[in-house]
Amino acid sequence: MDVLIVGSIAYDSIESPEGRVEGTLGGSATYAGIACQFHADRLDCGTVGLVGVVGGDFSADDRATLADTGLDIRGIETAEGETFRWRGSYHGDMAEAETHETHLNVFEHFQPKVPSHARNPKITFCANLHPALQASVLEQAVPSRFSMLDSMNLWIDIAKDQLVEVMREVDIVIINDGEVRMLGEDEDLVEAGKSVMELTGVTHLIVKLGEQGVIAFHPEGHIALPAYTAAELVDPTGCGDAFAGTLAAYFADGDGDLSREELHNALVSATITASFTLESFGTKALLELTEDSFAQRRQEYLEMVDLS
Repeated sequence: MDVLIVGSIAYDSIESPEGRVEGTLGGSATYAGIACQFHADRLDCGTVGLVGVVGGDFSADDRATLADTGLDIRGIETAEGETFRWRGSYHGDMAEAETHETHLNVFEHFQPKVPSHARNPKITFCANLHPALQASVLEQAVPSRFSMLDSMNLWIDIAKDQLVEVMREVDIVIINDGEVRMLGEDEDLVEAGKSVMELTGVTHLIVKLGEQGVIAFHPEGHIALPAYTAAELVDPTGCGDAFAGTLAAYFADGDGDLSREELHNALVSATITASFTLESFGTKALLELTEDSFAQRRQEYLEMVDLS
């Protein structure tokens, strides 16, 4: 196992100014896994496995969709009950989702169980989960290169101490700008980022800025990149997860310490992958992504950045 991804697998019902969809395949592990597998195939850097839980209502077609991408889905547990379901909508600039319903269902009692064949990956990525569950994953799956985690403002509100503790156990933290400001207790993004790094001891902090792009804190200096602005905005759900899954694949393709150049290259591809993700409802655009379309957009983006 080269990349292990642990997170949610869900059914999402989403509405945006571009339309709506009911019960589409979603969840943090799903988006991250599909993106990671796409790039793992491109880079020829090995296998990607998912750990998560679904209910008895999880369809055979959706299970086949995940398997057909090449993902190792032996770590997906089927529990009695229904799959995690979320209903939300986007309005205006679609910067944030408005949540209308959340039914955790089987995810409420999820206790990650990493299969024996996946306990020594090159990269362990804990997608958005309660910090206690992330800590459990890190105990079960010790990576040979990097451990990564994502989080959200809820855990800062209700489990800050646990979140800080688990951040101290990983190499790379990926969170958004609002979460950095909350955790770093500073409205200045750079100062907040420095505070988070001092608080947690993490050496690499990647801050997602939504439509503004990304800023990454690296020992050799910051990296700031804009978003790909030519994308057609349909549904932003899962963009951050696809972004992180792409990073995991690129990190699995390398060895040793993370250089600034390696991080920069990974961030470029993660930005482009996220731009495809938001062009359809659910995972459709990710599942239909091709090497040619990705390469063309990546080149366009690099030319745009060079001209800026």
